[in-house]
Amino acid sequence: MAKQYDAIVIGAGIIGACVGFELAKQGKKVLNVDKLSGSGFGSTSGSCAIIRLHYSTPDGVAMAREGYYYWLDWVRYLGVVDPTGLVKYINTGCLVIKTEKNHYLKNVMASLDELNVCYEELDPEGIKKLMTIADTRQFGPPVTQKDPRFGEPTADAVAGAIYVPESGLISDPKQSVHNVQKAGENVGGEYLFKAKVVEILKKEGRCAGIKLEDGTEIHAPVVVNVAGPHSYQINEMAGVTQGMKIKTRPLKQEVCHVPSPEGFDYNNLGTIISDGDVGCYSRPEIGNHVLIGSEDPECDTLDYVDDPDTYDTNFTEQWTTQVMREAQRLKGLPIPGPGKAQGIVDLYDASDDWIPIYDKSDLPGFYMAVGTSGNQYKNAPVVGVLMAELIEGCEGGQDHDKDPIKFKMHYTKRECDIGFFSRLREINPNSSFSVIG
Repeated sequence: MAKQYDAIVIGAGIIGACVGFELAKQGKKVLNVDKLSGSGFGSTSGSCAIIRLHYSTPDGVAMAREGYYYWLDWVRYLGVVDPTGLVKYINTGCLVIKTEKNHYLKNVMASLDELNVCYEELDPEGIKKLMTIADTRQFGPPVTQKDPRFGEPTADAVAGAIYVPESGLISDPKQSVHNVQKAGENVGGEYLFKAKVVEILKKEGRCAGIKLEDGTEIHAPVVVNVAGPHSYQINEMAGVTQGMKIKTRPLKQEVCHVPSPEGFDYNNLGTIISDGDVGCYSRPEIGNHVLIGSEDPECDTLDYVDDPDTYDTNFTEQWTTQVMREAQRLKGLPIPGPGKAQGIVDLYDASDDWIPIYDKSDLPGFYMAVGTSGNQYKNAPVVGVLMAELIEGCEGGQDHDKDPIKFKMHYTKRECDIGFFSRLREINPNSSFSVIG
C-alpha cells in the first residue's frame, strides 16, 4: 500500500529543505525526496554561499535583508542543534564596483537607503584604502580573450564603488542543508534519499503524488518541485510547461579556486567583490584562497545543457578567462598554468530572466520553487515561509493568478507580493540577467 503524506517536496537542497521545514511546522506530514544520497549533495554543495544585501529594487533588498536575519539568528530559526555541527555566518563586507551598466549603483543605493542598510561610497582612493591590492583602473566593458583589448585598461580609474559592511558568507553550504534537515525532522518532517522521481501522479484533474524509479508510489495532494537543475524535467513530467511564460534551463558554471596574492591575508583582509567592470564576483576562501565566479557579461557564451545528468564537468577556457579578469582587479593574483586549475564545475537552475519562479502551476496541487540557482541561497529561509504561505492560500481556495497571495515578512515587517515571482510574468527587462551584478 502506498504511503500517504500531506505534501511531498522534490529536492533536498537548501531551498527544498527550508520549504519542507516550514510545511512541517504547520503540522503537515511532509516528505522531502532526493535522488542523491544525502541533503545538500546537489548544486547547493557547489554554492559560494554569499549573503549580500545589494539589489536595485527595495523589494529585492528587503528579501535579502529578511534572509540575512535568519542566518544571523540561525539556531533560533532551526529550534534544534544539529549534533554534526552548525554552520556559521562569516562577515566579510562586500565591495560593489560602479559601472555604466549598473547605472553607477544609483538604484542600488536608493534601495539600500529605503531599507536603512548602511553602506559607504568610495572613490578609487577609498577602494585602495579598503583593499590595498586593488588595481582601480577601469577595464570594462568585459571582453573575451580573443579580443585584442582583453586585459588592457579603458580608463585611468573606475567610477567608484560602494562598500556594504553587512555582507558575508556561510561557512559550509552543504552542512547548512543538513542543519535544516535536522530541524525539519525535529518537527515531524521525513527525508527519503536515493529516490529518483520518474512520474508525477494525477487523479481527478489534480496532483496526487509521485512514482519512483523502483516503482514505489507515494501519495500526497501537494507536490512541490524544488529539484534545482532537474526542475524542468519534473515540470515536464507534471505537464505544466505549456502554461508557463517563464521557464528554466540548467546552465553550466565554473568557479575558480586560486591562491591569494602573495603576502596578502585574504581570509582576514579580503572582501566579497561584485565587479561588473571585469565581469566577475569573488570572495575569500579558507586557506588564504580566492573563489572567483562569473557575472556572465554579455560577451560570454552561456553554456546551457540538455541533460543535467550528462554534461562536461571539465574546466574550459572560461576558467582561465575568469582568473585573468579577476587578476585585473587584484594585483599579484596568481594565474595557475595548464593542469593546475582548481574549483567547481556545477549547474545553475536558471530562469529566462534570472528571477526565480515561486508559484502554483496549471496542475492543481503542483507547486514550483525553481530557477533559484546562483542567487537565492541567501534567501532560502524566507523562500520556505513564502512557499508555505503560497500553498496554504492556494489550497484554501484563493486564485493566486488573479489575486496574488501576500505575506508580511517577520523581521523587516514588509509585505511580500508573491505574484512578482509568477510563472505567467513577462521577462523582466530590469533584471541584471546575471548572478550578482
